[in-house]
Amino acid sequence: MNETFRQMRRKRQQLSDDETINILNRCTSGVLALLGDQEYPYALPISYVYNDGDIYFHSATSGHKIDAIASNEKCSFCVIEQDNVIPSEFTTYFRSVIAFGRIHIIHDDATRMRALQILGNHYNPGDDENLRKEIEKGWSHVAVMRMEIDHITSKEAIELVRSRDNKD
Repeated sequence: MNETFRQMRRKRQQLSDDETINILNRCTSGVLALLGDQEYPYALPISYVYNDGDIYFHSATSGHKIDAIASNEKCSFCVIEQDNVIPSEFTTYFRSVIAFGRIHIIHDDATRMRALQILGNHYNPGDDENLRKEIEKGWSHVAVMRMEIDHITSKEAIELVRSRDNKD
């Protein structure tokens, strides 16, 4: 455990490392949080792919997100796998992941190409020819970013924990 980060207060609700990785592999979008203009938090929904311990994103080559990353590489990223509202209980049954790390714009062409292939195959597996054409078409105006994860945690609603405990 990295001592820089807080430990989860409700440890019983913490998901295993395997469950955390499974959520990251199954989901397709999350919220990337950066330090934006005038040090205001800047959080944006974004598509991603998790691969070999890192998270990859793509973007236009300019804009608020790129400027924020250039100013401060620290970020967090949140994925919500489940969010079932239970009105009668005044709660939601949720499962989520939060990763903290550092985000870098990839400049090396080979690494950038590989990351775009990984992203494309995550969203449209098996269509290599059209993916190649899409990458060629957008190559000059696409930025690719890699988030190195320093700390990751995941959690689920206590009701889901209790439900699973009652089945065991």
